[in-house]
Amino acid sequence: MPKLTMVQAINLGLDQEMQRDDRVIVLGEDVGRDGGVFRVTEGLLAKYGETRVIDTPLAESAILGASIGMALAGLRPVAEMQFCGFSYLMLPQLEGHASRFRARSQGQLTCPLVVRVPYGGGVRALEHHSEARETLYAHLPGVKVVVPSAPRNARALIVAAVRDPDPVVFLEPKRSYRAFREEVPEEEEVMPIGCAIVVRPGTDLTAISWGAMMRPTLQAVEELQKQRKASIELIDLLSLAPLDVETIGASVAKTGRCVVVQESPRSFGPAAELIAVINDRALLQLEAPVKRVTGYDVVTPYFGREHQYIASPARIRRALEETLDF
Repeated sequence: MPKLTMVQAINLGLDQEMQRDDRVIVLGEDVGRDGGVFRVTEGLLAKYGETRVIDTPLAESAILGASIGMALAGLRPVAEMQFCGFSYLMLPQLEGHASRFRARSQGQLTCPLVVRVPYGGGVRALEHHSEARETLYAHLPGVKVVVPSAPRNARALIVAAVRDPDPVVFLEPKRSYRAFREEVPEEEEVMPIGCAIVVRPGTDLTAISWGAMMRPTLQAVEELQKQRKASIELIDLLSLAPLDVETIGASVAKTGRCVVVQESPRSFGPAAELIAVINDRALLQLEAPVKRVTGYDVVTPYFGREHQYIASPARIRRALEETLDF
């Protein structure tokens, strides 16, 4: 199998879906001639032409509004929002229309579209280019939110997102775009949306994360396990909406301890929802309070200080140690 970066893997998934289904349309700012600001859609314009790979004006609300119309007309649009900080301009269309068509039509209509959103910090970007705001989208009923963490699951999940009958916000962690390579099969591969995976089994503590935070969390787990005899189970959520409550609850009920790691600000974040799930499903099995390792409740800082904002392996490791020693 070839070893691909996440950029190459998502490109492969889009390419294969566009070849398989001529209803799949790619649109967004600079996605055609330039191949996207991160080159995720590179080569698709030359292969599929201007009617299926569409460069749009700088108007996120219009991009999603056009995508909704395409979806209702029977197409499968994949819209890129370029950066998470720009995506808020599409929220009225996403919340007011795309998320509601299944309910609005009493199940007679669905809105099969994908919104690709490069998100997160750690790449020395400017303001509005480094936010991690997955909570905004996961809070919307009727919208699915997917966050890949590695090239192989990114390819398999983008395929699942394109084929899904409902709107999917596909959050692509920019820090993982070219950070490492992974073997990705050339043949078709699809992962179900809403299923977390157990990356490492364990019995003493459950660590939960997603997206770009999976790598520092794995590093912290590996460092701690070398230092002391602790069996730590590591879960990659992959999807925030729907949330795999069964896997989370079963793991924490088994280990009795949990640490949740997120890049986004602390208050009202996904970690808080995960703690509520754990209280519902494993409260009586807990042997320590669930800890959160998060960003801070401030605007994502400029690149000179972003390394202090994003949770480091050292900060994650301290949380793991404190939870084990409670």
